[in-house]
Amino acid sequence: METEVKEAQSKIVSAENPDLTAPADWQPVIMGILCNWCSYAGSDLTGTSRIQYPPNIRIIRVPCSSRVDPWFIIKSLQSTADGVLISGCHPGDCHYISGNYYARRRFLVTKKLLNFVGYHENRVQFSWVSAAEGPKFAKVVAKVTDDIKKLGPLHRYKKENF
Repeated sequence: METEVKEAQSKIVSAENPDLTAPADWQPVIMGILCNWCSYAGSDLTGTSRIQYPPNIRIIRVPCSSRVDPWFIIKSLQSTADGVLISGCHPGDCHYISGNYYARRRFLVTKKLLNFVGYHENRVQFSWVSAAEGPKFAKVVAKVTDDIKKLGPLHRYKKENF
């Protein structure tokens, strides 16, 4: 009985499927899709300033956040990622004039669709980070990592489970 209690305490439960668990030392994989002109430059500033942030994020650079196709998000969650962070320029500061406005609209619709399908709404997050906001980028990554850790692993929709 005592062994079962210790074993239960040492596992992390998935938010979407409570039957799925992971070891207590589990770390989430977060796919970061970043705008080249602002968010990627902000992440670069974070690194060059030697600001620490969780190493859980895998960064993909795109020309603009409006270039992020919902399929990128779905494939990330289906294959390797436990969460996705999309980050672009602040509204009004887009290198491509209005690209981030398109991204914001597309993101809201995609988030509703993923929620309808069964993903927890915090699995996919969006943020605005400029090239001069290195410390903010580190805080955003830390927050997203903590949010995904609370949700637990995403096994249910992984390709190998079909």
